[in-house]
Amino acid sequence: MNPQVSALGAENPSTRLQAALAAGTRPEPALLDALVARCAVEPDFFVRDMLTWALTRLPREITVPRLRAELLAAPAQARSQALHTLSKIGDRDAWPAVTDALLHDRDDEVARAAWRAAVALVPHGEEQSLAVTLASELGRGDRTVWWSLSQALAALGDAAEPVLSRATTHHDPAVRAHAHATTRLLHDPDAEPGPAIEEAKRIVALGPDWRPEETTA
Repeated sequence: MNPQVSALGAENPSTRLQAALAAGTRPEPALLDALVARCAVEPDFFVRDMLTWALTRLPREITVPRLRAELLAAPAQARSQALHTLSKIGDRDAWPAVTDALLHDRDDEVARAAWRAAVALVPHGEEQSLAVTLASELGRGDRTVWWSLSQALAALGDAAEPVLSRATTHHDPAVRAHAHATTRLLHDPDAEPGPAIEEAKRIVALGPDWRPEETTA
């Protein structure tokens, strides 16, 4: 077996990290399959990040088709890492591979990666359609999932605003709160997730007729 391939699967994460670094420093197309395969099983976040970087260093004409094929793989990590890498490469030809099935994937990590990839790859003119699709996921999951979706929607800018405005009147209070938090992020890119989400929940709890001045001394 190729020593570099063996090092990518070594027991020591430092060895794997160095192998991924070497693969990116001296890109070799022959390592493409090994790098993609390792992404699907690598447990260490920093090693996965280095594997992604190594893949971005290879010619996109061979990397993008291989990653698109990986989106059909059963393991969730394989799909999420392929999406993450496609978002880093930024080749808009990969846009059709970011399907509705991935955007609504039952696995939170896959869905989060799909949201990021979709925002990075969406063609001009398709932003509002994407915003509608993403908004259907409002209220999903924990705070980490909420904020990932909020960041994706906020990245769509003006295209997301009317979609979020409609969502603030949704029958589900979680959706309303999430829409308010996302609107806050849209207008204040420096907003922190914790305070923004808590403020949004208070707005929903106090009802549509609440005004800030009514709670002042």
